[in-house]
Amino acid sequence: MEERKRKRPSADIIQLVAPGTPFREGIDNVLRAGTGGLIVVGCNDKMKPLVDGGFQIQCPFSPTYLYELAKMDGAIILNESGSKIMIANAQLNPNPSIPSSETGMRHRTAERVARETDSLVIAISQRRNVITLYKGTYRYALKEIAVILAKANQALQTMEKYRSVLDQSLSHLTLLEYEDASTFNDVLLVLHRFEMVIRIKNELLLYLNELGSEGRLVRLQLHELLADLEKEARMVIRDYSKDRIIKYHDLLEDFENMVSSEVLDDDVLMDLLGHASNVPLEDLVEPRGYRVLNKIPRLPVMIIENLVNHFGHLPNMLKATVEELDRVEGIGEIRAKKIKEGLRSVKDQSLADH
Repeated sequence: MEERKRKRPSADIIQLVAPGTPFREGIDNVLRAGTGGLIVVGCNDKMKPLVDGGFQIQCPFSPTYLYELAKMDGAIILNESGSKIMIANAQLNPNPSIPSSETGMRHRTAERVARETDSLVIAISQRRNVITLYKGTYRYALKEIAVILAKANQALQTMEKYRSVLDQSLSHLTLLEYEDASTFNDVLLVLHRFEMVIRIKNELLLYLNELGSEGRLVRLQLHELLADLEKEARMVIRDYSKDRIIKYHDLLEDFENMVSSEVLDDDVLMDLLGHASNVPLEDLVEPRGYRVLNKIPRLPVMIIENLVNHFGHLPNMLKATVEELDRVEGIGEIRAKKIKEGLRSVKDQSLADH
């Protein structure tokens, strides 16, 4: 249970109290005033029996109202969305038999209310200047913006390094494909590189949720680093999946979901691609050519499909003459020459990148 408590709350909760939101502005005002406070988001049927006394406010939420009402000792209770202040100066009486690891009265009450009602409860410490979130068994102390920003920048630097390693692995895979020498080991290496980048991305997104408007620059840099990442991963899956007719968008989503929940070994990735786990990883495997063909500028999707339909795999396309390319449906002599030139350019670019 202690392990569960250390996890971050959901993204929705973090975004509610992120810097730049009216809710966070109100909380920060209370924190700076040093009055402390207890705020419950969710005036539902489970919550109402725990409330004793207080004043029925029934007014729209505003940072100023929250700050003024926090000057009273009791809890402030908001509606489910946090858009309306329902009750102020309320005394909360949760079940005392519910276990709590907290020592202060306000925090013990907050933890027990959160466990009993599954509502979001926010305890603002009067002495330690700490904001603690409780929901169900979750407990999360919001860190200072400077601390989160430093961690986000560190994660961003790590992301840059891993993205560079991933790009090198993709360039190497491309060169092996041109030499008809790619193996399952090479493909799995690239997928593991994708896995690491996605893990760092997920960690960064958690920091960005907590930073709110303070994380704008980091978010822009993240978007730039992740440009075309999803498309590259999709094309690798299309090239090396056992069955050509697959829902590759769903496979990519499955891959990202698995990355979020477990460390992926080679057997899991082979199963994702539809191959048996006992296939020797040193075996040569031919790509269909989707990834390389998508690097050729202004090549329509339909033409790419026709090329794969006609030749089956990339090595056959590389060996084809302009006349053989011209025979593919939708490709004339001019386009056939451009495809031939494009395939050479992709190889040259991969050599330069590698």
